[in-house]
Order: sequence, then structure tokens, then C-alpha cells
Amino acid sequence: MVLQLLRHQFTVQQFHKMAESGILSENERVELIRGEMIDMSPIGTRHSGCVLFLTNLLALLLGGRALINVQNPIELDEISEPQPDIALLKPRSDFYRTSHPQPEDIFLLIEVADTTVKYDREVKIPLYAEAKIPEVWLIDVNQEVIEVYRNSIQGIYQDVQHLQKNQILSILAFPDVNINVNEIF
Repeated sequence: MVLQLLRHQFTVQQFHKMAESGILSENERVELIRGEMIDMSPIGTRHSGCVLFLTNLLALLLGGRALINVQNPIELDEISEPQPDIALLKPRSDFYRTSHPQPEDIFLLIEVADTTVKYDREVKIPLYAEAKIPEVWLIDVNQEVIEVYRNSIQGIYQDVQHLQKNQILSILAFPDVNINVNEIF
């Protein structure tokens, strides 16, 4: 006989109430994925250095055409609120003070991974595809490879590229912005 355990699914609203009531502290590194609270991995130096470099590079290259949201929540639906490493957002005068960014607000999501490549590829990328995020980059700092995901149809990215050193990376929403992969690693 197989024992089937029941799981309690949380909504984004319940997740926020837990934080407001002190059940979750500000310092807890958790994100809500498909209704489940997931502990986020500690951030290593290669990971944090890559995020810091990209944040500064994108700010320079985009010149204010997008807001750069670093390691903050995005609300994909009523049961998922991940915290990608970088989100390029459509500018808004309130700087998203009244609500977290939604899928329609997002130009690009970037996940930087050293220990979470498999999780990001198998869990978060499909979640982003289902939410119709137009473009996602998965940066594997160990293998020095960037996976570019575009064109979500029926919850699956149709265009997937694997870029390595000496190749040029561009942003779908900003085709004039080109980055040599060497710069990132």
C-alpha cells in the first residue's frame, strides 16, 4: 500500500499574510512556486558577482529604458511568486510600489545558477514559459554557458539557444543591446 501525503497549497495572498503577521521574517529566503514555499539556496560569490556585474552592465547599456529589478519578487499568478536574480521591467512611474511586477510587465528574466541549474531548468523555466514571459536567460556560472529561452507556446519555450564564450547575446526587447558572453564570465 502506498501512503499518499496531502500537501497544503498556499496562494500568493496567504504567503503575503504570513509575512505581514511575522510567520515569515524579512530575512527568510523563500519563494512561492506552484503554491509551495521553497527555500532558496545561499548565494555564493560567483553567483553574486555575476548578478552585480550584469546589473551594472544592463543599467549602462539600457540607459533607463527598463527598470532593473534585482532578486525581488514577481507575481506570475495566484500561486507563484518567484524571485529571479534579475528582471528587466517596463518602466512605471510608481516603480512597482503598489504591486509586484506581473508577466505583462516583464521584458526579460535572468536566473544565475551555480548550485541550482537543474532546479531552475526543470522547475522555474517551465513556470516562466507557462506565464508567457517573453525571454529568460539561465546563466550557468560553473559551465560558463547561457541558455536563452524565447517564444513560449502552450507553456513551452520553442526557441532555446546555448551560448558560450565568443558568442553574442542580445535582448529580444532591445535588439540594439548586444553582449559578448565573455564579458559575463
